[in-house]
Amino acid sequence: MKTVDVILYNEVDTGARDRTNKPIMAEIATNVSGVLYAPVSADDVTNTLNLEGKRAIYQLAIPKGDTNNWNDAKVYFLGRFWRTIGIPEEGIEANIPLKWNKKVKVECYE
Repeated sequence: MKTVDVILYNEVDTGARDRTNKPIMAEIATNVSGVLYAPVSADDVTNTLNLEGKRAIYQLAIPKGDTNNWNDAKVYFLGRFWRTIGIPEEGIEANIPLKWNKKVKVECYE
């Protein structure tokens, strides 16, 4: 199986505040290697659209041991920006035989 590198963008608090006392956030890019992607099924597109109001295009399989925050995050792969939909599904690492134990759907962001 051929995997791809995905750039994951998360917002983190810089510790500074603006003049309205809101935290100033910075976007941090993290390279995640070994990610698989596949188109979602027609049922997944319909279900995601009905439940989340978003149109899922791909599903990403995230490698075991990854501790990044994938909740509603911006990602970059295949030359485009995408946004993850909801909370990733995660299985117990020891019970899953391959290298991936998380999956998350993405929608087109551009």
